[in-house]
Amino acid sequence: MVNSVLKAIDIISLFSPDEPRLALAEISRRLELPKSTAHNLLNTLLSRGFVEKVDNDHYALGAAIIALTQSVRVNVELRDRAAPLLRELADASRASVYLTAFDGLWGVYIYAIESPRRLLARTAVGDPVPFHCTSVGKAVLACLQDKQVKSMMKQTGLPAFTPATITTLDRLLKDLEETRSRGYALDIEEHETGTFCIGAPIFNERSTVIGACSISEVDPEIVRSRLPELSSRVMHTAQEVSRRMGYVPASPSRVMAPLKMGA
Repeated sequence: MVNSVLKAIDIISLFSPDEPRLALAEISRRLELPKSTAHNLLNTLLSRGFVEKVDNDHYALGAAIIALTQSVRVNVELRDRAAPLLRELADASRASVYLTAFDGLWGVYIYAIESPRRLLARTAVGDPVPFHCTSVGKAVLACLQDKQVKSMMKQTGLPAFTPATITTLDRLLKDLEETRSRGYALDIEEHETGTFCIGAPIFNERSTVIGACSISEVDPEIVRSRLPELSSRVMHTAQEVSRRMGYVPASPSRVMAPLKMGA
C-alpha cells in the first residue's frame, strides 16, 4: 500500500453531487491532514487533470475523471455485449476464454470463463495484460503501426516471464507481422509455462482496436492439430463482438459464418 496514493484517492472520494467544490482547509480537516500535505496532493492531482482549482481556493473534480468514467462505461458495454458470444466460444472450444480491454498503454482482463480442465483454477478479471507476451496483447499490437509499438515498448519494456518470452523489439515486430498475416496471435508458453493461447482483436465503430478475446489451454494441441479449427472460432467471435460494438469491416472477413459446435 502506498500511503500517498491512498490519500489522493481519499481526496477524490470527498467530492459528491452535494459537495462538488471543497476548500483546501475543509479537505485538510476532514482527512486529518496537514494543510501542506493536502496542498501537495491537490497540486499533484491538478497536474494530471483529476482536480481543478476554482474560485476562492476551492477545488473540484477535473476532466480526467470524466475520461476515466467513459472508459469504465465502454468496458462494461464491451463485456456485456461480448459475454454471450464468449460463452458460446467456451462451450465450443472446451477451453478457458478471456476478454481484455485496452486504453493507451494499459490493458486489463474484464471477463473470463475458466475451463474446468485447468489444473489450477483462478480468476483473471482485473489482472493487468502484458502486451508483448500474451495472445490478446499481441493481437492488439498487430493492429498498430510499428512506430506506435516501438514507443509503447520503450515505456513498458519487454520483461521475461518464461524462457519463451519475446524480449527483443526485432523479434516482437516479426511476430506481429506474422500475426497480421494470419489474423490471430499466438502465445506459446510466453506468459505462463505450460499455457497455450490464441487471440484476436476487437474493434469499435471507429475501426479502432479496443481489446481482444482469446482461448487458453494447458494442452499444446490447441496450437497444433486443433489450430485451424480454434483460430477460426476465435476470429469469428472477435468479429461478432466487434460488430456488436458498431464495427463495419472495410472488406469481407475471412471468417464468413460461425462454425458449428463439433465441426
